[in-house]
Amino acid sequence: MKKFYLTIFLLLFLATSAFAKVNINTADAKELATLPGIGPAKAEAIVKYRKDHGKFKNINDLKNVKGIGDKLIVKIKPEATTTK
Repeated sequence: MKKFYLTIFLLLFLATSAFAKVNINTADAKELATLPGIGPAKAEAIVKYRKDHGKFKNINDLKNVKGIGDKLIVKIKPEATTTK
C-alpha cells in the first residue's frame, strides 16, 4: 500500500512540474534552453540582455534580444512567464 501512495505522489509531482512555466526573469541559461526554439546560444543571449537591461516586463520584450522574433515568441508564450 505504501508503494501505491508513493507512486501516486510521484506521478502528481511529475505532472505538476512538467507544466511549470519558465520565468524568463529568473531562469538561468540551462532552464531557458528548455523552452521551444531556444538553444544554448539564445539562452545565454537572454541572460546577458536581462543582466544589461533589467527584467522583462512581458514575454514580448524578448523580441529585443537578437535572434528572437515574432514566430519564436508564439512558440515560447505557452511555456514562459515573467511572474512567479
